[in-house]
Amino acid sequence: MQENVINFYSHVMGRSIDLLVTGHWGYPILMFPTSMGNAFQNRDSGLLEAIRPWIDGGKVKTYNIDSIDFQSFYAKDLSPAQKIHNYNLYSRFLIEELVPQIQKESNVHRIGTAGCSFGAYHAANFAFRNPGVTDFLIAMSGAFDIRSFMKGYYDDNVYFNNPVDFLANAESWKYNHMRIVLGTSDWDICREDNIRMSRLLGEKQINHWYDEKKWAPHDWPLWNNMFPEYLLAYLN
Repeated sequence: MQENVINFYSHVMGRSIDLLVTGHWGYPILMFPTSMGNAFQNRDSGLLEAIRPWIDGGKVKTYNIDSIDFQSFYAKDLSPAQKIHNYNLYSRFLIEELVPQIQKESNVHRIGTAGCSFGAYHAANFAFRNPGVTDFLIAMSGAFDIRSFMKGYYDDNVYFNNPVDFLANAESWKYNHMRIVLGTSDWDICREDNIRMSRLLGEKQINHWYDEKKWAPHDWPLWNNMFPEYLLAYLN
C-alpha cells in the first residue's frame, strides 16, 4: 500500500499538521482518527488494511488527518470558549486549505468523509457543514453532540460545529445528493447517539442508511468489518 506522509502547514491555524495519504489514485476520502488519535491511527488499527484492495487497485485514495483534540475538546487547561475557537479554526482549515488541495490532486469537486467513534463526529460535522463538497459520509459508532465538552458554554462556534443543533434548522434539499451511513451495533456505547441522529435525519427527510450490527462492542474489530461493506456500497 503506497503511503505518503505530509506535514501540511495551515495558515488558518498557524501551525503544521500531519497528513497520511495512502494510494496512488482513486476517489478521495478524508478520514479522521478517534479521540486524541493521530494521522496514523487508522492505518495502525487495521482500518486501511481492511480496504487495501480498493487502495491498491486505484479505486480510492485516503487522506488521514491528525486531530487537534488535545488543543480543543480534550484540552483540560483551556476554557470552553478557547476549545471551540481552536476547533473552529480546524474546521476552517479543512474546508479552506486541505480540501481544495485534495480536489486539485484528485480532479474531483466532491469527496467522501469517514471516521470511527469521535472520528465519526469529525467526519459528520465536516460533511453536514459542507454538503456542497461532500459526496458521502461513512460514520461508524459516532456521537454527534459536543455540548458535554462545553460545560454549559454556548456560542455560534458551538452551534455551527454541533450537528444535532444546526441540522435541525438546515434546508434538507442541500443533502439530497449525499449518501450517508450511520453504522453502530447493539452493544455499541454510542448506539443511542446514532438512533438520535437517524431520527433527526428522518424528521428532516434526509435520506440515509442506519445500520446496526449484532454482538460487537465499540472497538476496531467492529469498524474494520463495517468499513469495506459501506465503502463497497458507495463505490458501486
